[in-house]
Amino acid sequence: MKKMVLLLFAGTIALAQNTPPPRGKASIDALASIDYGRPALKGRSIEEMFKQLPADRIWRAGQNQVTILTAEQALLIGKSRIPAGKYSVYVHVGQTGDWSAILNKDLGVDLVTIWPKAPPQMAHEKWPYYTNYTEKIADQEVARVPMKSEKLSVPVDLFTIELVPNKGGGTLKMSWGDRAASVEIAPAK
Repeated sequence: MKKMVLLLFAGTIALAQNTPPPRGKASIDALASIDYGRPALKGRSIEEMFKQLPADRIWRAGQNQVTILTAEQALLIGKSRIPAGKYSVYVHVGQTGDWSAILNKDLGVDLVTIWPKAPPQMAHEKWPYYTNYTEKIADQEVARVPMKSEKLSVPVDLFTIELVPNKGGGTLKMSWGDRAASVEIAPAK
């Protein structure tokens, strides 16, 4: 029997009888790691998904449980200095389609607080605020970092976050549909 799963995207709650989407993980040793849900476009366009965004055009990166970036040490993400620690990850999509990564100290709430009928095995998993970002947790924002956008020649159905090592640091890259956005990360000096 398939279990009930709460799916969240851009402020929408939907119940679906299927298995949860896969989780993704990426890391650069001794620098950073990320754990996130991988929603699928399932034939929809990225533009369709962006039309569902709330007025502030902020969506959480991933699906289901909170997407967590763990900075093993103080980092420079773009030009922003981030202390070592754990951060939830959101994305701001500008009116022109540009992306900014948002790191927030709020690591979510127990699923049962937003879905009282949550299955016991999921009740205490941490889920993000999915509506009213500005009203609820914007005050815990640590950084909002512009990302470099690119158009992909081969679309990506499953949302993907990569941490790609390079000399002295790496690149945080998010891809979905025919879009990708990236920002450089490095140890803070």
